[in-house]
Amino acid sequence: MNKSMLTVGLDPALVDDAPSSRAAFPEMDAEAVRAGVAAGKARLEELGFTVDVCLLDYGRTAEAVYRAALAARDYDFVVIGAGVRLDPALTPLLEVLVNATHELAPKAKICFNVSPTTTVKAVQRWWPEHTPLSQG
Repeated sequence: MNKSMLTVGLDPALVDDAPSSRAAFPEMDAEAVRAGVAAGKARLEELGFTVDVCLLDYGRTAEAVYRAALAARDYDFVVIGAGVRLDPALTPLLEVLVNATHELAPKAKICFNVSPTTTVKAVQRWWPEHTPLSQG
């Protein structure tokens, strides 16, 4: 049975023009985000996942778009992108995403990447089974 995954992050078209994103990720541009998302999606599909991508703005319509995406399917995994999580200006948006996930997809594993190229690693920490943290 295929596992389903929703990856959510900022619309790459907005990354280049957002001062807070540029400050949080000076090395990242829209093309790098697009390429990383596409590569991660392709690899997860090779592993048997059904992958949906939800791209958000900086808040005006983000909650409604995200809630609609979560309502469209029962997801096994939700990956919340680093662009939302690691930009201090977007903390309120991160709270919306986490709480909406908790409400609308309570069985989904929530994963966090550190860049668009680490989405597969984020999911693999929880699939096929949870990787315990090192004791040491």
